[in-house]
Amino acid sequence: MARPAARIELNTATDEAIDGRHLRAIAFNSVRMQYVQELIARLGVAPTGRSALVIGSVRGDLARDLATLGLRVTAADPSPVATGRARNRDRYPGREVRYETADADDLNRLGGPFDLVYCADTLEITDDLDRVIGAAASVLAPGGVLFYDTVTRTPLGRIVYLGLFQKLPSTRIMPPGRYAAARLRRPEEVIEALRAHGLTSEDVRGFKPNNPVDLIKAVLARRSGRISDDGVAPLVNFVLEKPGARPVVTYLGCARRA
Repeated sequence: MARPAARIELNTATDEAIDGRHLRAIAFNSVRMQYVQELIARLGVAPTGRSALVIGSVRGDLARDLATLGLRVTAADPSPVATGRARNRDRYPGREVRYETADADDLNRLGGPFDLVYCADTLEITDDLDRVIGAAASVLAPGGVLFYDTVTRTPLGRIVYLGLFQKLPSTRIMPPGRYAAARLRRPEEVIEALRAHGLTSEDVRGFKPNNPVDLIKAVLARRSGRISDDGVAPLVNFVLEKPGARPVVTYLGCARRA
C-alpha cells in the first residue's frame, strides 16, 4: 500500500506535518552561530550584556543560542503558533530570551534599540525588501550590527528553492508560492538596500551543505517519517564558503550602522 503524501504545513501546531521553516532553522543554526561569533570577534563587539533581536525566529533555536553568548535576546516571529512552540521548546526559561509575535515590518513595539539584529527566514520571502530592511534598521542602535541570511538568484538557487524545495514531490518542504524568483536577491541588491538605510556592509559569505547528497538524504528521511525535525541537523553539516567566493545558493551577510 502506498504511503500517504507528507503534509506540508508552515508553522504547524503538530510534529506530523513537514514544516520547511523549522527544517531550515534547525539545519542552518550551527553555521549561523559560527558566522555571528566570527564577525562580532572581527568587529570587536563584546556580546555580554548587549541586546539582540531575531526577526523570523521560528521556534527560537537561534535566539536561545545567541543568549548563551551573554546577549539579552528578543525572538520575534510573525506566526503566533511558532512563537508558542518556541516558548515550549525553551528548556532553560531563566535564560534571557523573550518571545514575541511581530511582523518583520512592525518591530518598533518590541522596544530597542538593539545592539544586534538578525534577519532569518525573512529577506527571501518579502516582496518589499526596502521596507523590511528599513524596519530592521529603525530598531538598530548606533554602532549596532545587522546579520542576515538569504538565497541568491542564480540558476542553482532557482533549482534548489523553486524546484527541489517547492515543486518536486519527493523533496518538497514548502507550499507553492513561498519562494519566487523575484524574491531571490543577489548580494549587491541587498547591500544597496542596506546602504539606503544607513548601513555599511562589512561582509558577505556563501554557505552550503558540506555534502549536498546528505541534505537530500535528510529531506527524504524526514519526508518518509524515518527521522524527526530535530534529527535533520546531525545529518546535514552546513559550512561557510571561503571569503570572497561568489555565493551559489545561500549566503550570510553583516552590516553595521555608523
